[in-house]
Amino acid sequence: MSDTSPAPPLSQGVGYGVVIGLGVAFAIGMVLTTRALKKVFGEDSHTTETFMVANRKVGTGLTASAVISSWTFTSALLGAPYLTYWHGVALPIWWANGQSVMICCFAFLAIQAKLKAPNAHTLLELIRVRYGATVHILWIAMALINNIFNFTSMLVGASTAVSALTGINVYACTYLLPLGVVVYTYWGGLRATFLTDYIHTFIIMIVLVWFSLKVIATAEIGSITALYDLVKSLPQEGTVAGNHAGSYLSMTSNESLFFGIIHIVTNFGIVFMDTGFWQKGFSADIAAAVPGYIIGGNAYFAIPFTFGTVVGLGALALEQTPIWPTYPRRMTQAEVSGGLVLPYTASAVAGKGGAAAILLILFMACTSVASAQLIAVSSIVSFDIYGGALFVSTFATVLHKGGVDLNWLIYMIGIVICPGTFPTCFALLWRKQSRIAAFVSPIAGMAAGFAVWFGTAYKLYGGISITTTGKTLPCMYACLTSMFVPLPVAVSLSYLRPAKFNWDEFLKIERISDNNAAEMRFDRNAYFSPERVKYMKRMSRIAAIWAIATFFGQIVLWPLPMYGAKTVMSKGLFVAWVVVGLVWLFITLLVANFYPLIDGGLQQIWQVIAAVRKTRKSAGDESAEVIEVDVQKT
Repeated sequence: MSDTSPAPPLSQGVGYGVVIGLGVAFAIGMVLTTRALKKVFGEDSHTTETFMVANRKVGTGLTASAVISSWTFTSALLGAPYLTYWHGVALPIWWANGQSVMICCFAFLAIQAKLKAPNAHTLLELIRVRYGATVHILWIAMALINNIFNFTSMLVGASTAVSALTGINVYACTYLLPLGVVVYTYWGGLRATFLTDYIHTFIIMIVLVWFSLKVIATAEIGSITALYDLVKSLPQEGTVAGNHAGSYLSMTSNESLFFGIIHIVTNFGIVFMDTGFWQKGFSADIAAAVPGYIIGGNAYFAIPFTFGTVVGLGALALEQTPIWPTYPRRMTQAEVSGGLVLPYTASAVAGKGGAAAILLILFMACTSVASAQLIAVSSIVSFDIYGGALFVSTFATVLHKGGVDLNWLIYMIGIVICPGTFPTCFALLWRKQSRIAAFVSPIAGMAAGFAVWFGTAYKLYGGISITTTGKTLPCMYACLTSMFVPLPVAVSLSYLRPAKFNWDEFLKIERISDNNAAEMRFDRNAYFSPERVKYMKRMSRIAAIWAIATFFGQIVLWPLPMYGAKTVMSKGLFVAWVVVGLVWLFITLLVANFYPLIDGGLQQIWQVIAAVRKTRKSAGDESAEVIEVDVQKT
């Protein structure tokens, strides 16, 4: 049976046209939009306050949409389907709660930051003010590691998939994908990332809903019940390692549970250590921070949950039919771990049109996340956006050359990201954390994590290599170690020599006034009025309640009891499961696409259009006056 890869469904011209042409089109559009916003609303993206925190005026709808967009990594669109293809129906819920819960938890940090450090622009400012230069340098390193690995995993997965769809060179793709992003991020700053996030998410959500329904409705499947029957009749059904009865349709799945642990721990680190998420929190209006993150976090759940279930199981069913690109052979391990389940499914169910739609959303997801990561990196390294993009593309190319694929990055990334999670939370929430505790604890966590990672890989699999270090158990044990070792270290050192930090020190952070901007004055008495302080404390309590409720609802009360039940889903339960997911996905579309318009977006669009019309009319009147004067003179 041949292992030859199938021919790409689209031409290289289409690939380069999307990667370069759409990137340039978005860049031009954002430059024009930025100029219009400056003219109508006085927002100058070249001022630091607008570039970094969008003048702290972003509403609930756009915040929620930006949260959904920020989490719609290409690794999520590619990863949830291929891991479902491997491990079955249990996997997507662990992917979904592994990206939803921590967003709701971050809502609490976002409102606490507004209460204690209302003028901050980045997480790193808080660290510098509280702990000084040495700890600040350490956090710069950890924040850069976070952003670089996130950006790189996205590029590795996206470039592999785009190459499979179009045949363009995978290394060229890693450099070309961020090209247009660099331009519009440089010109538009964080406001541009919010706007492009919205446009990208608008298109992505439409395609995700359409494609999920298309997979179910394709002639080879036809309905949800037929999908269930096809999965049940698979030759390999009953042989899935670690699943109850070896079934794809069981929630008792050891590999899915282990992945869930890795994913939840990793993404707490990604969110809490990502300066991009902190900047979105700082940029949100006080009234928008908590509801924006809670709505966006819970809405996002449907994307990996529904899309992963339908595409992953649909791929298993379609792989047995002649329409599958690799038929009659099954996909190889390399094809699956490279994230090619989604591109192959698109080609199977919708031909070139489906391949083009998936190419489009991969480009949108990649550039959307890239813009947020570039803003985050540039805020760390003095706005060197071009250098940041070039470095990450080069790093992704090196990983490609070294044989690293998307699966390896998804599993190991938490080891290098998680050590700063608890110390970061303590920096904003616990006044007793000392400087030495903040410095030592993440270093100890990372060192312990790497020791466990390599040691476990060697002990269980007899060596240390890309293959063994990408296995589930070494990555899970190492991620847990990296996350939780800093907790007792930080607490112990802080109690040995406790600090007594005064939260008012954060008020030394000032809003930045540029030479070409009006003075950004901060009225402390007005900001900390009794009514506003009371409101922010109430929102903090609401955020904490939502965080706890989401954790228990999406992790403790839903998948864990089903894991312990040791049953295979009945047809009725499976149908209800998919229907609930599709309804939830449609609600996510409404939140991401239409809530920002209702929440002031339409009004602002109309104001811009009215201003443009007024400008054109004024220009026309001036031209008429000049012509009339010239005629009178003659």
